[in-house]
Amino acid sequence: MTDFIQTINTHGLALFGEMAWPIVWTLIKIVTIVLPMFGCVAYLTLWERKLIGWMHVRLGPNRVGPLGLLQPIADALKLLLKEVIIPSKASKVLYIVAPVMVIAPAFAAWAVVPFQADMVLANVNAGLLYVMAITSVGVYGVILAGWASNSKYAFLGAMRASAQMVSYEIAMGFALAAVLVISGTLNLSDIVKSQQTGYFASIGLNFLSWNWLPLLPMFLIYFISGVAELNRHPFDVVEGESEIVAGHMIEYSGMAFAMFFLAEYANMILIAALTSIMFFGGWAPIVDLPILRDIPGIFWLVAKTFFFLSCFIWLRASFPRYRYDQLMRLGWKVFIPISIFWILLVGAWVLSPWNIWK
Repeated sequence: MTDFIQTINTHGLALFGEMAWPIVWTLIKIVTIVLPMFGCVAYLTLWERKLIGWMHVRLGPNRVGPLGLLQPIADALKLLLKEVIIPSKASKVLYIVAPVMVIAPAFAAWAVVPFQADMVLANVNAGLLYVMAITSVGVYGVILAGWASNSKYAFLGAMRASAQMVSYEIAMGFALAAVLVISGTLNLSDIVKSQQTGYFASIGLNFLSWNWLPLLPMFLIYFISGVAELNRHPFDVVEGESEIVAGHMIEYSGMAFAMFFLAEYANMILIAALTSIMFFGGWAPIVDLPILRDIPGIFWLVAKTFFFLSCFIWLRASFPRYRYDQLMRLGWKVFIPISIFWILLVGAWVLSPWNIWK
């Protein structure tokens, strides 16, 4: 893979010159990440419907194309061809800007995500900080969507969504801070590499040297807070159909409506990938065997991400919706105190003679 990239670089420099090639090469890398991401988002909707169908002992989508494989394309075409109706009393500019503000951070965050060793768009040393900052921008799009629609339902949904997202972002931030404390770096590639050292890694049991074991409460807090952050079931009080219909999206139609759904599923993939990188060794194989080392790291990352995405769907199929006051209590009175305590404990552990991360 490295030789292949080096060959492209050499030919690109010869073709475009030293001034234009870095820009062209960056654009190529962006397209290489964004286009497959759109495909993954589309087919994640199909996988969700199929998996929930199997859990309900039914077939799921099976009419459009073989085994229902063309269903996401049919859904996308349907939404593309629908008219985007702007309510007469809506703030038109903000109404159109809101879906863009929701979807843009979901894709921009992938700039620092390492797919395997040395395969990352921007290998910056503040990668973790960048991810936390860029993903928190999405809440502004939700607030704008609710306010610009000039609808009481939309505004109530937006207030619920923004309060929920801000509340659970704090717990997620603390969970990532615990990873920062033990790895000593904000670079996502270095965080993965730090999980490949230690006693268990030296005897080939990689999965026991990953961060999930010493940071088990933080892993659970991060993952469950991720579900709440995405307004996914069982924390989807924002879209409580019996109360406030579709929440902040109620006045949207066509492609503008589809962008909110694209953002939700893109964020699902992002949080599943970050869970794999922070707590489950990223591109590292489960055990250090020659046959597993020969598999490219990106396949391990995709497999782990796919597992966590399936867990998101499993939660949706298994649990009833939380009441809003229960949801806020869980964030503020359970997750945040536990995460603060665990950061202090990990900090003391790192400074003690029993430090296992040296």
